[in-house]
Amino acid sequence: MATIKDVARLAGVGLGTASRAINGSGPVSPATLERVRKAIEELGFRPSHAARALLSGSSKMIGVYIPALSGTFYTPILQIIDTELRAAGLHMVVAFGQGLGNARRQALDGIGFLIERGCDGLIVMTSALREDDLAQLGPKLSRLVALNHGFATIPEQCFTADHVLGGRLAARTLLEHGHRASAVITGPMELEDSAARNDGFNAELAEAGIDPATLWRHEGDFSPASGWAAAQAFVASGCQATALFCANDEMAVGALSYFQEAGIRVPQDLSVMAYDDTPSAEYAAPRLTSVRMPWRQMTLNGLNALLNLCYDLKRPVEREFPVTVTVRASVAQRRD
Repeated sequence: MATIKDVARLAGVGLGTASRAINGSGPVSPATLERVRKAIEELGFRPSHAARALLSGSSKMIGVYIPALSGTFYTPILQIIDTELRAAGLHMVVAFGQGLGNARRQALDGIGFLIERGCDGLIVMTSALREDDLAQLGPKLSRLVALNHGFATIPEQCFTADHVLGGRLAARTLLEHGHRASAVITGPMELEDSAARNDGFNAELAEAGIDPATLWRHEGDFSPASGWAAAQAFVASGCQATALFCANDEMAVGALSYFQEAGIRVPQDLSVMAYDDTPSAEYAAPRLTSVRMPWRQMTLNGLNALLNLCYDLKRPVEREFPVTVTVRASVAQRRD
């Protein structure tokens, strides 16, 4: 196996110069750097990842920022990205919200971490950033893709689905099953996609002659624990709704758990409608009827667009993603 001494000998430079060229620890002329590069290729020398990045001008790493490393929502998305990157000879670096500060501060810190690690491009999943935050990214902005959020300044680099339509489909499904008295567990209303699905749900009910202001509502945080707490509050309120719309699958799973403990049968006593159609919906008990968001298609096309930007590839990119409903056991026809 070739060593750095072999590289130095073949390149006609001293060991210290070869080391500086590989590690970036000191000044080296472009001509010398090129000789070291050719020697590495000829000998099949395998320097560290950082050294390869220095010599090639590319880290072959894509950074991904997500708000939280928990639950079942982000895991499949990360798996999709990692699988695709590995197949292309690339690697994934993940940062997530933690530490001090609000969601915006955490997002900025996380993205800064990825940039410091030399990632060639960035995939960002957060609605906490503002338009003026993007300007701080400088040249990196041209190699950034946003998933599940839109920015007016980089519309061609944003990949999201129609959450207003998703909310409408949730309400329409319940109406089609005869449920005109519904309750809602929303996600955090400061989040754009959460507000959009809530707006869509309200709009569909209003068109059916139902005043959305009369609905029982509880704001959750997308976690199973908040679904449990909201379901407990719903039962304690004495609300007579025949159906409950949960703005994501994880809150719906938490609500189902509480209903089981409280002796409320789903869907016999109460229908439960969920959102996202993640694996947790398919394997809940009962299995959840859920608005199916095209997370896989959205992720793959966003990633393709980013790889095109970073490596001048010609991968196909689509921008329209269908939103549908997967009907399972948790929603039943209303009984008089």
